[in-house]
Amino acid sequence: MYLIMEQLFAFFYRTLDRYSMFTQMRYLYDEINWNSRLILIRGPKGSGKTTMIMQHIQRTFLDKNKVLYCSVDHFWFSSNKLLDLAEYAYTHGITHLFLDEIHKYKNWAQELKNIYDSYPDLHLVVTGSNALDIIRQTYDLSRRCIVYTMRGLSFREYLKLESVADLEVVPLEEIINHHLDICRDITIKKNIKVLLHFDRYIKEGYYPFYKDETTNYYDRLNQVIDTIIFNEIPAISNLEYDSVYKIKPLLSILSQQNPYTLNIAMLCKTLSSSRNILMKLLDLLDKSALIRRLYANSDEWEQITKPEKILFENTNLMYALSPNSDVGTLRETFSASMLSKGHNLSMPTKGDLLVDKNILFEVGGRNKRFSQIADIPNSYVIADGIDIGFGNKIPIWLLGLLY
Repeated sequence: MYLIMEQLFAFFYRTLDRYSMFTQMRYLYDEINWNSRLILIRGPKGSGKTTMIMQHIQRTFLDKNKVLYCSVDHFWFSSNKLLDLAEYAYTHGITHLFLDEIHKYKNWAQELKNIYDSYPDLHLVVTGSNALDIIRQTYDLSRRCIVYTMRGLSFREYLKLESVADLEVVPLEEIINHHLDICRDITIKKNIKVLLHFDRYIKEGYYPFYKDETTNYYDRLNQVIDTIIFNEIPAISNLEYDSVYKIKPLLSILSQQNPYTLNIAMLCKTLSSSRNILMKLLDLLDKSALIRRLYANSDEWEQITKPEKILFENTNLMYALSPNSDVGTLRETFSASMLSKGHNLSMPTKGDLLVDKNILFEVGGRNKRFSQIADIPNSYVIADGIDIGFGNKIPIWLLGLLY
């Protein structure tokens, strides 16, 4: 066992060295209470969870003998349990365990609960699929675990990573009330060509691995999509493989609509699927951060009612699946992607997005008018192709500063 443990440590140190060049901290880092005894960081594959963990280890632990990182798909776990690792850590002075890809471990919830209860001095940080649902897990893990969700890069983070600008996060209320002053400061005083960078970002800027010049970005992104479909979704669901293989055709259909208003009967026929299976697939795709469902009422009956509209989770996914994506759908997708951080989104009877039940957005190009939302209180146009807005017309790129 000790020889194999040496291999685990060797894997940890090699991984730590590999991430030593990453210095920019993600938005989520400062939101996490790293002193908590059990932390779960969810997020889509490629969003930067492992990088953030390595950065935390490097900046926090001078004595690396007190910490161990490993991925639970390491062969060590084919004949050992998480409980065995916890016992080794406890008896060898390790105070913090970082466990990657926890969704690949069959009884992860039960064993994490047992470790939490049996080793009160041991701190656990685990990462897993975006679709992991602590609340629905048995063993009452939800009372013990603090859950955080990692998202892809915001436009603000992208600008910083590109060494263009280090901008502050701007809350939605401030964007609505002071967008003209904010835009003037950024585009005139700081002389930042935001539209140039924004066009690049919506195509290849959401996932941090866009900086990796050794692989084609869309090839890598399609590999991420396949990993989510064929590895992560089966790991956290009881789907039959026949149903799993319907997911890619479903995504292909969705990517060709502008945006997709759900036709259940047509989809069931096209995919040779039952309504229950189709709704389950959409639910899993949403939880896995591949699509976003918008409901007329986002508070009730989400799991049994038909969503009013389907968007992709981010614009990079749209370009990966359909290079000639509809520009209107891209605008709505970006807006929903940024606004969904900290806000509740639903489908309004007029306009495109209803935020927190009281802010109405109509999304369009630079010449978009207010006719569709005229006389509706607290309504605004989110416009593409402009660097500075006016009145109730707000540049779309500003939503990229929300986190």
